[in-house]
Amino acid sequence: MKVIKNYLYNVVYQILLLLLPLITVPYISRVLGPELVGINSYTNSWMTFFMLVGQTGIALYGNREIAYHRENIKDRSRIFWGIELLQSMTILLSLAAYLIVVLLFSTTFQRYFLLQSLWIIAAGVDVSWYFMGMENFQRIVFRNMLVKLASVALIFLIVKGHNDLGKYIALMGLSNLVGNLTLWPYLRKEIKWVPVKLWRPFQHFYPALLLFIPTITTQIYQVVNRLMLGRMSTQNQLGQFQNADQIVKVVLAVVTASGQVMLPHIANKFSNGDVKGIRESLYNSFDFITALAVPVMFGIMAIAKPFAPWFLGSQFDDAGTLMMIEAPIILFIGWSNVTGTQYLMPINRTKEFTISVTLGAVVNIIANLFLIAFWGANGAALATVISELTVTVAQLFYIRGTIRRRQLFKSTWKYLLSGMLMFIIVYRLASVIQMTVANLILEVALGAAVYALGVFLLHAPIIQQAFTLINSRNKGK
Repeated sequence: MKVIKNYLYNVVYQILLLLLPLITVPYISRVLGPELVGINSYTNSWMTFFMLVGQTGIALYGNREIAYHRENIKDRSRIFWGIELLQSMTILLSLAAYLIVVLLFSTTFQRYFLLQSLWIIAAGVDVSWYFMGMENFQRIVFRNMLVKLASVALIFLIVKGHNDLGKYIALMGLSNLVGNLTLWPYLRKEIKWVPVKLWRPFQHFYPALLLFIPTITTQIYQVVNRLMLGRMSTQNQLGQFQNADQIVKVVLAVVTASGQVMLPHIANKFSNGDVKGIRESLYNSFDFITALAVPVMFGIMAIAKPFAPWFLGSQFDDAGTLMMIEAPIILFIGWSNVTGTQYLMPINRTKEFTISVTLGAVVNIIANLFLIAFWGANGAALATVISELTVTVAQLFYIRGTIRRRQLFKSTWKYLLSGMLMFIIVYRLASVIQMTVANLILEVALGAAVYALGVFLLHAPIIQQAFTLINSRNKGK
């Protein structure tokens, strides 16, 4: 039940992240326009590389190590202080390198690059990995919800016109910094002080570095398309792609919310030698992700074209096509979230995970070189889909010796068939009625009803999972 509660906490937060852009993205898109949205995306992409280098895989490593030692307060306290000191040192080095590069080589957008550095500073004081390792998601979710709501209110108060891009960047960076600092007071009851000589931060460097490699390569194929699109095409095209990609990724976050919950859960099972429990959790999680990802993917594709210009503004008409092209990553990333984040990572099969995401990064760069040249932003979206499919296929290949892939996919056709029927009905409806809030709710409700009826008639496993959960909750009462 703890896993379910943590997942629900995470889903509530991801739904909040889904709802907030319904307010902020249309406002920011209209106030700043595609050009400035593209500049923000471009400068933020470069900052992200330096921030990831500074984090050096510590978030994933710290999450897993705390999960391994959560029952022993002395061990987890020693591990916490060592990892946090290492994180502070690597972030400071990364921040120094970033500022040197910006001051020496950037002239066009230097002010915006400097403001983006607030994100790097915030990463240095981020201890959310500790609470994830302890499977204490309630605390993280509550903190994040307050910070997000406050930042939304400040956006409307501060960002008023075309000249306020700097204020917007500063606000987003500062809200992230303040949010990370608010977790520190809770540590007083969680950990004990350990003599500095026992911290030994550098003993964590090499294993964290091994996790840094897949982290940075994952970000390469998530960020490089924006960088290449900004160089090879126009800032307007980048702005179109940025908003389409943002909408798809926000919806995707609801699907992959189980990854953060399951990683420490599986890691703890692994440390206790519960191999059977790991496999059972994996099969259930894969089926659940498939059941959720398929309707979300087809739903985005069905409403994308009328939704984009209505939601983002008439200048973002091309974003609808981009959303349709990119929507399949919801299913592919959902699957790789199970095979990679929920399985390969927690059982310490880092090498296979690293190879899979590195392969995805290489494929993404090659695909972008050709596809952006021919189709601009559409090519970047297609390259993203191809790279995510590559990662998924590679990880399925690596788990073949320990996980029965046929069992993973035996009911997938039921979800796909139900999803395609939902797509046909909703796509037709969206093409003949005007996009309004009421009609959007109608389309979502109709799509959900058609999909639910389909999986029920086909006796998909998710139905049994739902009944099992209901029965367990009733017995608990």
